Amino acid sequence: MSESAKPHHPSPQGKGEKTPASDFSYVGIDAILEQMRRKAMKQGFELNIMVVGQSGLGKSTLMNTLFKSKVSRKSVQPSPEERIPKTIEIKSISHDIEEKGVRMKLTVIDTPGFGDQINNENCWQPIMKFINDQYEAYLQEEININRKKRIPDSRVHCCIYFIPPTGHCLRPLDVEFMRRLSKVVNIVPVIAKADTLTLEERDYFKQTIREELRANGIDVYPQKEFDEDAEDRMINDKIREMIPFAVVGSDQEYQVNGKRILGRKTKWGTIEVENIAHCEFAYLRDLLIRTHMENIKDITGSIHYETYRVRRLNESNILFTSNPPDHPVAQPKTNGQLEEQPVVVPCLNAEIRMFASL
Repeated sequence: MSESAKPHHPSPQGKGEKTPASDFSYVGIDAILEQMRRKAMKQGFELNIMVVGQSGLGKSTLMNTLFKSKVSRKSVQPSPEERIPKTIEIKSISHDIEEKGVRMKLTVIDTPGFGDQINNENCWQPIMKFINDQYEAYLQEEININRKKRIPDSRVHCCIYFIPPTGHCLRPLDVEFMRRLSKVVNIVPVIAKADTLTLEERDYFKQTIREELRANGIDVYPQKEFDEDAEDRMINDKIREMIPFAVVGSDQEYQVNGKRILGRKTKWGTIEVENIAHCEFAYLRDLLIRTHMENIKDITGSIHYETYRVRRLNESNILFTSNPPDHPVAQPKTNGQLEEQPVVVPCLNAEIRMFASL
């Protein structure tokens, strides 16, 4: 048969593939990446960020700046009764954000009232309870007999802690909060309104904070113990040297040298939010969104949530073994005979009732 008369069999190559049909060594394993990309694009992504800090530090403004949209809670004029909140009221708001075909459900959890009282003793407890409640809700969905194919994830992936720009040292409240919360959630500390400090004051303040974190055993994100290899360690060491990030937030645009930029206008000039010579906002944004977002979520699921899950299951086992259902309790019937009562076995999901027949 001549070369031109041979039947043509179309190659099963995917669109855009350049592998020649004569390459018999090609298996197609690299197509896994494209499969994962398509699946992830269909499902979308989730990110839950908590912001903590006293009022007036620009928490809402920074979140709007990070995602370049109004994603924080709306600023409303509080009533006279609400101007000084008696307790921390945790508020969350969710948004669907899309960029170049990539969809993400962003949830911002705000904690108005934190650190605003004269007596701030135990003010971290409502926040700790909220974080653990999200772990508990996820656990209950996970152990359901008929659980959902994809469990809604309301777990807090990252907590941005706002430090007032005092320029001196951490307050006892800051130390105690981060010491307790670093065990249950990823904490990223930031110096709020860093434009109120000179460059020398900022560098001294950052160095002082790092020393205090080490002295108090506070392990903020990225935690050194979770570095997977030498490359990760090298990248994360550079990030750890910059923590806490000195940030400035703004959702106002100004014209500077013919370009529209986000910034804060003063009579001395314009502070450019995304200019690394002015502040470290760009480093924070890259960490949370562009380079470490999936790693933050992985540590939440495999470390913090797993620690909570193991503790809850151990508590359940201890409760079960301390009340074994060996012998049902006999109660007298109205006719004088004994009736065996149901035994309630404690478990995580529901009460299991076992009845003994007469």
